[in-house]
Amino acid sequence: MLPRVADSLSFLYTEAVRIVQDDTGVCAQVESRNGTDRVYIPTAALACVLLGPGTSITQPAMATFARHGTSLVCVGAGGVRSYAGVLPASLTTAWLEKQVRAWASDDSRLQVATRMYEMRFGASSAPAGATLAQLRGFEGQRVKALYRLLATKYGVKRFRRNYDPDAWDDQDPVNKALSAANACMYGVIHAAVLALGCSPALGFVHSGTQMSFVYDVADLYKARITIPLAFSLHASTDPEREARRRLREDFRAFKLMPQIVADVQSLFDSSGDSSPTADRASDLVHLWDPQAGPLPAGVNYGFEATSVSISDFDTADLE
Repeated sequence: MLPRVADSLSFLYTEAVRIVQDDTGVCAQVESRNGTDRVYIPTAALACVLLGPGTSITQPAMATFARHGTSLVCVGAGGVRSYAGVLPASLTTAWLEKQVRAWASDDSRLQVATRMYEMRFGASSAPAGATLAQLRGFEGQRVKALYRLLATKYGVKRFRRNYDPDAWDDQDPVNKALSAANACMYGVIHAAVLALGCSPALGFVHSGTQMSFVYDVADLYKARITIPLAFSLHASTDPEREARRRLREDFRAFKLMPQIVADVQSLFDSSGDSSPTADRASDLVHLWDPQAGPLPAGVNYGFEATSVSISDFDTADLE
């Protein structure tokens, strides 16, 4: 049995290695003066693997990651990201169906967006009847206030959030650390969303990208994790690497993986009943019926059509 995603290790970052499958398992190889050094990867216990610059991976190794439900996230130089999600075919659709129902209605979509805002800033932070435009305004004010507070705490002058992949080397350490930390967080959240069977594309605040819901969920934790971490690295000579190293420790301290799973479930099911989600477990396929509810598949229902007799069909139809 695979570990539940809530119990998984968060992420593993690789750079300038070759990931292969051998007779023992999946390992990362690198050539050295003494030959080939190997480090075996705990595929079933990882939420995602970040493939950094210079990393290559073989098809058998990717197949093993797929069987274990481990997401692969390709991270390019300069913080440019492209995502490759692994979605097990046997995964239950219980939470995907809940997500779609909440997303398809403007009213329920606004309710989820409001719940997200209250998760970030407190239960009474969203005024009753607030529009999405008002929530965006409240969010902007709070984030700017957080930037000012952290800039004062760490002695950073005139900080302004800036992400420009074309001028990556010209950015200050805080922006570099924040971009690198956010990239790691997106990968971990992407893995958790896929493991639950949800769609990363159906966002409630963000829209227009295959990662919309990932960005929604990431916003729940930035103010607590990545933003303070980035400001603490304002004097670092290698803020990207240091951010990744420190982030793994923070993920463990905050118990982020189980928190992501619990928060996503509560967004779509306010009753607190998480029983439909057997995390990474497979459910038998069933048939949909608007009146009878889910019905078992693999059953011949021909004898239940009592209102239809054989004489109702033309001979040509039967042939």
